[in-house]
Amino acid sequence: MDVPGAKRVTGRVAVALTLAVAALSVGVGILGIVDPTANFGPVAQYIPPAISQTAGFTGSLTGFLMVMSAFGLRRGLRVAWYSTLVLLPITAGQGLVQATPYSVPLVVLSVVAFPVLAVARSRFDEPISLSTSQLAAGGALAGVQAYGTIGTWALRGERGFTGVNTMLDAFYYTLVTSSTVGYGDVTPVTQEARLFSLSVLVLGTASFAVALGALLGPALEARFASALGRMTQSDLESLDGHVVVAGYGDLTEPILTELAASGRQFLVVARGGTDTSELRDRDIDVLAGDPTDEKTLDRAGIERARAVVTATNDDGEDALAILTVRETYPDVRVVAAATEQENEPKLRRAGADTVISPAVIGGRLLARSALGDEHAEEEAADLE
Repeated sequence: MDVPGAKRVTGRVAVALTLAVAALSVGVGILGIVDPTANFGPVAQYIPPAISQTAGFTGSLTGFLMVMSAFGLRRGLRVAWYSTLVLLPITAGQGLVQATPYSVPLVVLSVVAFPVLAVARSRFDEPISLSTSQLAAGGALAGVQAYGTIGTWALRGERGFTGVNTMLDAFYYTLVTSSTVGYGDVTPVTQEARLFSLSVLVLGTASFAVALGALLGPALEARFASALGRMTQSDLESLDGHVVVAGYGDLTEPILTELAASGRQFLVVARGGTDTSELRDRDIDVLAGDPTDEKTLDRAGIERARAVVTATNDDGEDALAILTVRETYPDVRVVAAATEQENEPKLRRAGADTVISPAVIGGRLLARSALGDEHAEEEAADLE
């Protein structure tokens, strides 16, 4: 049987191992650059210092890429899973080539992390979601770099640029020019080359600025959202022993009042719109999303929740939410409110542990009060 808790633990172990490999790759790589002499292991005598130093430099770069992959894994991105799966054998190979005592943990952790990552594959199924503006910004940045590299290569030597002998030199010049670094080791010597350099400078600077704005904008927006009282991913992950209120409606209000009075931490999962904005204005924790969606409920921390309450005005949606919870987390307690009395057995069959019909309770109290029961009004007041 597939246990969600075990999947989550395996995913966290995979992320932790990836971060550890990234840190070791950067550290061992820097040490390899400082001291490129390979002097440890059976292959050390066959590795020239230049190769070992190159492995150290590329190992540092690989380590930084691994850090990016680890953050992607933390978000559950499938593309990060693929990139990490590709990078782990590379870090292991770089550790072997560097052949120092410090590279042994790097090789070992890389080998250990690979099967753990493979086992946790189902944990990382989130597609990467890039907006049209982000795709356009990335395409513009790549296009400008390609334009500059090809143009610089075409104008190499006496035709335009001194110091450009390879395609890598052309790319290097394009990158340092468009990023406004400009070391001066590659120089345009003809009128055409100078005009071309100006075009690379203008287009490159603009593409970098647009790309940074498009890629960092959503992150800054998330920070502002957090400052305005919206829950961040770390806030959601810290929830434990809370009550999840799946959906929002007229029946939900007294539930929220009672939960707030009890001091128990709770989270409302509701579709985005006016309701979520109003709840946030009242300092109520809200997760905007579909309460019948498994991924949304997973973000709400259902597996760590004390109970789930469904009490919207739509029994059909409540039943679907209950089915989703039961399918994924069969052990969590589910309490439901039935708007229509005839739907009580249906909600029970869907998987609710307790089903309460406010209409039935209210009707019985009204009938008792009409028949002269003096305690009916008191009981109703206690329920308010």
